[in-house]
Amino acid sequence: MTVVDQGITGAEVNSQPTVTVTRSAVDRLVAMMREKELDGYALRVFVSGGGCSGLQYGMTFDDEMREGDNDFMVNDLRILVDPISARYLEGSSVDYVDSLMGGGFKIENPNAVSGCGCGSSFRTAEGDESASQEQSGGGCSSCGSY
Repeated sequence: MTVVDQGITGAEVNSQPTVTVTRSAVDRLVAMMREKELDGYALRVFVSGGGCSGLQYGMTFDDEMREGDNDFMVNDLRILVDPISARYLEGSSVDYVDSLMGGGFKIENPNAVSGCGCGSSFRTAEGDESASQEQSGGGCSSCGSY
């Protein structure tokens, strides 16, 4: 079944989900989008080079479809994942955790063989060589681990 979305012009939501998003994460993200008046935007989940483990997670609100994007809905939230990031994120889940120490988004990635202490960067088995070449050696700027 193809669902046509009214947000991103001309785009069809038709891909299989690359990542799962918990209800608490969807609720928090939808609330953030409402607060910022981001009607017609989607959540873009991506991976980029860097971080103390070689690759790092990223999320942003985006109103543009790019060629090859995996485009799907989770509850009330439209999600976009580019094809390169999809390779690293397949089977991952995004959660929002609110605790006494503060709240934040957490990504659980079955493809990660190691990661940073704070969970913002990771390394995969296939990316070991490239990750070590990109590693700056300065440790994680978020948690201070090496």
